[in-house]
Amino acid sequence: MKQFRVTVNGKTYDVVVEEINTAATSKSPATSERQTAGRTSKMADAGQPTPKQEYAPAVASEQKVPARGTPLTAPMPGVVLRVDKSVGQKVKAGETVIILEAMKMENEIGAPVSGTVSDILVSPGTTVNTGDIMLVIE
Repeated sequence: MKQFRVTVNGKTYDVVVEEINTAATSKSPATSERQTAGRTSKMADAGQPTPKQEYAPAVASEQKVPARGTPLTAPMPGVVLRVDKSVGQKVKAGETVIILEAMKMENEIGAPVSGTVSDILVSPGTTVNTGDIMLVIE
């Protein structure tokens, strides 16, 4: 079993995945059997992942969580257009602190809590993925 952390729509979930098809490793790499709803079908290898293939974790999970404060994470992938606050400035919960361009739209990203900006990890032009920490509020 392997444990993963997955972020969906801004909510983080810890999931455990069990590998159940260990017989697939003895088959040739050109052809694999995939069982779906009681049927077995042969699939030619056309660059499709086999059930055994593992994927690298998302970039967001590689970031270090700050020791103090509340992180403001990117709710979607995009490019930072503007950072409206600087380190040391006070913010209120919901107040716009970052403008993020995603899908050709400008999105106002609000502070998750009231406090003081203690760290800014992005600047205009920075590309972020869902869950990336953009700034920290204490």
